[in-house]
Amino acid sequence: MKRFLLTATMTSVTAVAVAAAVQSAGNTGVGQVFFPNPVASLQDQTLTDQKDADYPALQPAYRIVTLTNLDGSGYLRGDWANIVSETGAAAFSASNTFIYTRNEDQFEQVMAYYWVTEAQKYIQSLGFGTGRLRPVNYESQDVRINQWGADNSFSWSKKDVLRFGKGGVDDAEDAEVILHEYGHAMQDSQQTPFGFGLSVEAGSIGEGFADYWAVTVSDVVAPTPDPACVADWDSVSYTSTVPHCLRRVDSDLHYPEDLTGGVHHDGMIWSRALWDIRNALGHATADTIILESHFGMRDPTMPELAANTVAVASRLYGAAAAKKVKQAFVSRGIL
Repeated sequence: MKRFLLTATMTSVTAVAVAAAVQSAGNTGVGQVFFPNPVASLQDQTLTDQKDADYPALQPAYRIVTLTNLDGSGYLRGDWANIVSETGAAAFSASNTFIYTRNEDQFEQVMAYYWVTEAQKYIQSLGFGTGRLRPVNYESQDVRINQWGADNSFSWSKKDVLRFGKGGVDDAEDAEVILHEYGHAMQDSQQTPFGFGLSVEAGSIGEGFADYWAVTVSDVVAPTPDPACVADWDSVSYTSTVPHCLRRVDSDLHYPEDLTGGVHHDGMIWSRALWDIRNALGHATADTIILESHFGMRDPTMPELAANTVAVASRLYGAAAAKKVKQAFVSRGIL
């Protein structure tokens, strides 16, 4: 799971983009991010980390975006994301202008703030936390950047924090790594105070959902030609085949014969079922059903959560939607 700067003189195009993105309201600002990551957005499988260098081939991958829900402190703190600690200096701007490149520590801080905030805004756009449906992780999510030396990241439910590593490509340089870990925090929040998943099979569901969440939000916010590939940029540091993918959500694994006891491998059975539901119903309907189905399911098997997902689809959208959801799970052998 893994992980951009402006040179001292902005190009005129970039300066215009910044001016267009900055709003006068105190709770908005502007930042520079990958959208969602260089390999996916540029469709260039030859890109490599090069020890955090900001080299020329990466320049077209930067995107100027509006940062919303800031608290006005000048730091990357807001309604839905809170950068609580980091390697190097904390990003600060009295004008809420956060323009960095990947060779600066503050770049990943902007990435994490933007993508966590966009994920929560998407959740609320589906109706969660707005009165129609129960909230999901309805809080300012604490995030620690580059303070984990390994090439890994995790959501720590006990401390309610996301922590991103700095091995290989820095994890928070890839939006899909950020979204994956946020997916874990979401599931944990739906089972408060205990968190989601005790068994290997529930852990596999968690990994499968987190992979799915990474690509569904990435595809909504920043669509690219191969949305089923998870964390294309992060994975250049540890994959030798192309396309570079941490995992995929369109694999052809089948339950139960393809179970191995490895949660990341087995999770691809679950993520494929969710991907098929999305393709059958569209992202908004599918994601609403999938998120709602997690409530009250702390440690499910795949068949148990699949049955609950079908029931939720029937309750929210009727028999026709439920039939398509069931078919996705039947095709994977889960039902």
